Amino acid sequence: MTTIRLSALLVAACFTLNAQAAPAVPTAKPQAKNIIFFLGDGMGPTTITAARIFKAGEDGLLNFERLDRTARIKTYSADAQVTDSAPSMGAYMTGVKINNDVISLKDAKPVAPAKDANGIASIDRCSTVNGGNNGSAPMTILELAKAGGKAVGAITTTELTHATPASTFSHVCDRDMAYTIAQQVVPGGAGYNARLLDGVDVLMGGGRNHFTPFDAKTNPKGRGDGRNLIAELENQGYFVANTRADMASAPTGRKFVGIYSAESHLDYAAKRRPEQPTLAEMTTKSIELLSKNPKGFFLMVEGGKIDHALHDTNARNALVETVAFDEAIQAAVERMRALDPGLDNTLIVVTADHDHTMVLNGYAKRGNPVLDIVRNVGDGQPTKDADGKTYTALVFGNGPNRPDVRADVDSAQALAHDYRQESGVRWSSESHGGGDVKLYATGAGSAPFKGTIENTHVFTLMKAAFGY
Repeated sequence: MTTIRLSALLVAACFTLNAQAAPAVPTAKPQAKNIIFFLGDGMGPTTITAARIFKAGEDGLLNFERLDRTARIKTYSADAQVTDSAPSMGAYMTGVKINNDVISLKDAKPVAPAKDANGIASIDRCSTVNGGNNGSAPMTILELAKAGGKAVGAITTTELTHATPASTFSHVCDRDMAYTIAQQVVPGGAGYNARLLDGVDVLMGGGRNHFTPFDAKTNPKGRGDGRNLIAELENQGYFVANTRADMASAPTGRKFVGIYSAESHLDYAAKRRPEQPTLAEMTTKSIELLSKNPKGFFLMVEGGKIDHALHDTNARNALVETVAFDEAIQAAVERMRALDPGLDNTLIVVTADHDHTMVLNGYAKRGNPVLDIVRNVGDGQPTKDADGKTYTALVFGNGPNRPDVRADVDSAQALAHDYRQESGVRWSSESHGGGDVKLYATGAGSAPFKGTIENTHVFTLMKAAFGY
């Protein structure tokens, strides 16, 4: 018994010594001076696969697929299995699950805007519901970066007031309150989001009508309150660009806003007017402007037209937009490697907010154009369905193109620019999908991006990379 008791004492002593000798766990240190967050709106796994085949073949890769880290992201919102863009982007930006249609507000319920005297839905009703307390506003990663002295920017191929960019700098109970969202980015004006301090440093997108006064002839979707927010931004020292040429001429050292369409979103890449910049050009210019801040920057880049094409069940435009998004990512990687060769101070994250219902189906032979009809592996002849009809490799679970009786589809139809793929359930517009999406990351602080994680955890990891 004495021997056993002595041995036990020696073991306990050894554990005590080892515990005393063990170094303390170091406090987390900031790893990233800069973060660039890329959001492919609606860019689900099938869209990535189809865009890869479209651009580089089955054995190829998109540029962002070469990034070091990968993860799967769960996308459900606070109140729905299938999210819309507002709460999913809000989750990335705030670390909080949000209800569908709500912009970066916790526990808020959507409240559609009321119509003003011009018949435009522009009147903010958020403060008149739920006892005037419709949710709380958690800090976004953009607001945190601004508070830390960094430069910040948000750029998109959609309207600047659309759900994804709005979720970086705005807090509104309904994503359709575009006129309210617009005034939240004008320093010193009524309704300004004071957390933005002296203002977002770089803003680019479409939808100038949300910033300019109503005019029955020239601006019928303009602001009912008569404010000219573009002029107000200029008075606050912003350089304002309306075209690609304006953007190219913008000097460094000034805040910048570029709104490249009079109303609505920017053009599809396949039909872009020359006065509108590409997303890659917008990204490169943003980095040029933001990187002048010695404390670093946060930039959000959205490829928003991917989503629009998928809602329209137009796979070709969706794939062209995904390739354009990929080119913007590559432009950013190259630009940042020139400034920060090992990306030792820069975190780049690429992901999507939600999936869609598009699937790659059948057993098409390798090398078959992904937009084409399915062709047999053996003889390359068109494959037939159970009714003896041909069909395309890409189809949708729901959407507007559901014929009562299917007819043959030939290659000329399937490969046409405006062809809309068939769908299983008839909807006026194809819906989002509820599946997981993919995430890719590289650079400083990218190691923890792995496994299957909540979209809210992406915010936590970016915040930790910044050291906040």
